[in-house]
Amino acid sequence: MKYILVTGCVVSGLGKGVTASSIGLLLIACGLRVTSIKIDPYLNTDAGTMSPSEHGEVFVLDDGGEVDLDLGNYERFLDIKLTRDNNITIGKIYQSVLEKERRGDYLGKTVQVVPHITDAIQEWIERVAKIPVDGQEGPADVCVIELGGTIGDIESMPFIEALGQFSYRVGPGNFCLIHVSLVPVLNVVGEQALDENVKGKLAQFCHVPAENIVTLYDVPNIWHIPLLLRDQKAHKAILKGLNLLGVAREPELKEWTVRTNIYDTLHNPVRIAMVGKYTGLSDAYLSVLKALLHASVACHRKLIVDWVSAGDLEDITAQEAPDVYKAAWDLLKEGLVIEECKGKFLAAKYARENNVPYLGICLGLQIAVIEFARSVLGLHDANSTEFNSETTNPCVIFMPEGSKTHMGGTMRLGSRRTYFKVTDCISAKLYGNVDFVDERHRHRYEVNPNMISQLENAGLSFVGRDETGRRMEIVELPSHPYFVGVQFHPEFKSRPGKPSALFLGLIAAACGNLETALHDNGHRMLYDEVLWKVSDFQ
Repeated sequence: MKYILVTGCVVSGLGKGVTASSIGLLLIACGLRVTSIKIDPYLNTDAGTMSPSEHGEVFVLDDGGEVDLDLGNYERFLDIKLTRDNNITIGKIYQSVLEKERRGDYLGKTVQVVPHITDAIQEWIERVAKIPVDGQEGPADVCVIELGGTIGDIESMPFIEALGQFSYRVGPGNFCLIHVSLVPVLNVVGEQALDENVKGKLAQFCHVPAENIVTLYDVPNIWHIPLLLRDQKAHKAILKGLNLLGVAREPELKEWTVRTNIYDTLHNPVRIAMVGKYTGLSDAYLSVLKALLHASVACHRKLIVDWVSAGDLEDITAQEAPDVYKAAWDLLKEGLVIEECKGKFLAAKYARENNVPYLGICLGLQIAVIEFARSVLGLHDANSTEFNSETTNPCVIFMPEGSKTHMGGTMRLGSRRTYFKVTDCISAKLYGNVDFVDERHRHRYEVNPNMISQLENAGLSFVGRDETGRRMEIVELPSHPYFVGVQFHPEFKSRPGKPSALFLGLIAAACGNLETALHDNGHRMLYDEVLWKVSDFQ
């Protein structure tokens, strides 16, 4: 096993995650198998209880792991399926060491950061690096490790010590360090591109060969980063350091290059209103944004996302800030996604009544159901017990196996199977007329099964359900061009070359091309058309 460690300094959020993902993609293009590990130095055992407004979205894996959003970047770029153990936190490490101490595994020794914590970190890395994540048997060739935060942070010290020991332990030719730093310049000068003179200075003072210094300047989209690394021969420096030059081939990135070029040349816009709770921080919906982007590129459209705070749609805003109120409503006309907007049903009502394409994710499905019950069934106090525990018409209820006292890891998490009860529906066609789909979940509340017949008699159709038939997974409004709600999170499995079916449907509907997407294998046809049309770039 070969290991690559990606670290960063100066500021957090510099781009280590994208760099690590791009390095992994480049090595896969060289014919190697790659896995990834993200190290987060915070004390939380996972990201599940962390606020999206502070830390960005919580990314959910197939095994139910609630992890840092960088693992989403790894999965999207490398097209792999990681596990919860691929995200290491200092909380997990301390927890495992203390559990061993309580069992007496250390035989009465004084438990210390060195060697017990540092050994636990190294053992965790070696164990997880061997887990196959690409659908093939056996371990990968290379494990890319990203150390979160910045070098010099106090909380990172145990990891830095452990990784220093680890590099010596695995030996020369098996460990490569890549450090990401910021080269600041004044705004009036512009973006710093490292010329040979600057590289020479860096090489002299950092004791790094000049050919190992790579410039990653600002680019129109992050899909360019693997191409920048390739063009500057970064893969050769890495392969040389890992003694893999005789094993790897020249990187094959033709399809990636074509997709990147088409992304850059899109002009015809498609506007999607993103109605949510954390609209002030785009990272809170990072996977949704990426899924929208993947689908937009597949539909040959330039994505424009309009952020709408749900509160701006309410009557109180019309009184206090009429311009804000009008602007918010004007953004809902082409298509919209609703995910996190507790108690805000006006956008769903507008989409339903005005034939605006609608995709409700998780809470967005529940909002659509509650709004329908209120407006169509006349159940004016219809609600979720999450919002009103005393409602006489509980359309959405707490799951029986959930916990109301413990927050972390107590939701319905991970990959679950949804069976299509109705095969002649938009969702089933978008998924390729399959009998079932496996998608990732993260929720505590669900549609009340005792109200299903009443809702369906009024026009809603719960086309997808779990294996018991009592958990509602997909709802559609057959009389509407595209009105879909899902209890799961389809955005987590969207890939640049494999757009999520339901996001593809949303974008196609917003562009007026839904019939093309619904055609036999329309998903594949749309994307193949994009790849074919950009042959001029080659």
